[in-house]
Amino acid sequence: MKFLERISSFVGNTFAIWVVLFAVLSFFVPSGFTWLAAYITPLLGIIMFGMGLTLSAKDFKQAFKRPKDVAIGVAGQFLIMPLLAFALVTILPVSKEIAVGVILVGCCPGGTSSNVMTFLSKGDTALSVSITAVSTILAPILTPALIYLLASQWLEVSAGALFVSIVQIVLVPILLGLLVKALLKDKVEAGVKAIPLVSVIGIVAIVTAVVSVNVEQIAKTGLLIFLIVVLHNTLGYIVGLGLGKVMKMGPKQQKAVSIEVGMQNSGLGATLAAAHFNPLSAVPSAIFSVWHNISGPIIATIYRKLQEKEENR
Repeated sequence: MKFLERISSFVGNTFAIWVVLFAVLSFFVPSGFTWLAAYITPLLGIIMFGMGLTLSAKDFKQAFKRPKDVAIGVAGQFLIMPLLAFALVTILPVSKEIAVGVILVGCCPGGTSSNVMTFLSKGDTALSVSITAVSTILAPILTPALIYLLASQWLEVSAGALFVSIVQIVLVPILLGLLVKALLKDKVEAGVKAIPLVSVIGIVAIVTAVVSVNVEQIAKTGLLIFLIVVLHNTLGYIVGLGLGKVMKMGPKQQKAVSIEVGMQNSGLGATLAAAHFNPLSAVPSAIFSVWHNISGPIIATIYRKLQEKEENR
């Protein structure tokens, strides 16, 4: 089990490398990965079940102990990123499929990677976990509503169908994970240590599936999509940090909100896009998954260095 734990830790720490490597492989050898497209939804369900195993009642209790801080983070998550996405696709010349895809990933809740990056930045990790947990639980209502509000001008959006999908592939697996953890308690701890490995394999598989079925379109518009994703993610970090400052949060809390706002559950974005829209709409989420695993460690390092510099004054 320790060997598996070491492998899981190594793969988790080198997440960005694996995502980039397999994204490139699937672009140049798409035939080897297109079969994965049929498994995108169950893969995300497995990832969400793993997330449920890592959560606990105290993560939700934090929301009641610090409602203001959690509310600021959740509000930032569901206001800043959707509005930034809408602004970018309105200003820049993109197809309707890409526009919907960018808005879709912008309307998703935060991803679990944000918790790791907040920890590495020496931010408020407990707050980060609570924001992720609460935003994920609210996602079945807020994500479809926001997508309908912002994206229905480009493609037909069924908020009801999106709601059902998010309940099935996010809420139910998370609740099952919480239930299994509550029933088995210490018996699941060994399995929890392997979750980073399962999550990495799942996300890598989802990204490679999306890339492999959209090779031609990515070759034509990939650079523009990448530019939009980088701008979206970077502006999310900056505006999220600004929100924390405006709300007079402490430095550690500001970092948590910044990273929570900037990093999205791109696996959910890709899954919803593939299930409900054109396959091309899943590409922004796939590229976001690649990019935020590069930008996350960078922003975490910048925040940590700034804090260390401040402490050494």
